Amino acid sequence: MHIKIYMRVVIVFLVLVLIFDITSTSSTMIINAKNSSSPNHLYSTNLLPQWDLVEKEIGKSGEMKPGEVFYISLPRNDLKVTVKGIPIRTGLALGGWTAFKQMANQAMVMGDLVLTEKDIQPVMTELIHQGIQVSALHNHLLGEKPRIMYLHIEGHGDPVQLAKAISSGLKLTSIQKNITGKSVPFPIDKQKLDKTFRHKGTVKNGVYHVGVPRLEKIMENGMEIPPAMGVATSINFQPTGNGKVAITGDFVLAAEEVNPVVRSLSKHRIDVTAIHNHMLTENPRLFFMHFWANDDPLKLANALREALDKTHSM
Repeated sequence: MHIKIYMRVVIVFLVLVLIFDITSTSSTMIINAKNSSSPNHLYSTNLLPQWDLVEKEIGKSGEMKPGEVFYISLPRNDLKVTVKGIPIRTGLALGGWTAFKQMANQAMVMGDLVLTEKDIQPVMTELIHQGIQVSALHNHLLGEKPRIMYLHIEGHGDPVQLAKAISSGLKLTSIQKNITGKSVPFPIDKQKLDKTFRHKGTVKNGVYHVGVPRLEKIMENGMEIPPAMGVATSINFQPTGNGKVAITGDFVLAAEEVNPVVRSLSKHRIDVTAIHNHMLTENPRLFFMHFWANDDPLKLANALREALDKTHSM
């Protein structure tokens, strides 16, 4: 009798152990599944980037943008630049950046570094030495003092190592210094600009910015490039006094759109200051058209809207 009772106790115990083991395993699998799908989970356990370590390497804080792009601004607040005698604010044409996106088990980084002429060769040499690819070097403006150039970069691999490589180049410039831009009002009617562009812009330190993405997917090496990684048309307005604004930025264009947009801008006396690539193997092939004018804000907004309507944009 006692043996039968003992055997029953043992069987119950083994069944309970088995149930607990199955439940524990299931719970672990659920937790791991949740962690692997979370965009903010640390990549030390599921290969997603440790953005805090990326920030530490670059020396600047970043933000998550649409498309799961981790974006770090690299403004040249240390530079005093004029165009045709007009002092330009950092947000108008001196806002460099670097952007990271996780792609399967590695990250892709793209960036646009704002450099003085003396910065170019030391920075480019160091970045190449660190395994970062250079995809373009060019002007955006004409007649600026001092001369400013823009270096476009790209890399693939571990995000922290990519950040460390880029940081080695940035250390040869004044980019990483924490210089806060002055808060400046924007006296132009922002709502009228938003209505003209049919997109909501933002105002920061006296500069209005609006971005207009293209409708098609932009691919490179089999990876989709989100608009936040520099493939959206970018338009900036800075008041210059007497009811006028300076405008600059770049249109993101397919080959067949380049000349229609040139003609449209020229018709409204908006100078085209550069036409070039930013990437090397993107599909469809894109061209970036930079521009400049200093005139009535609504007149310029309508002119830019007319040019945008000649593109395959939202």
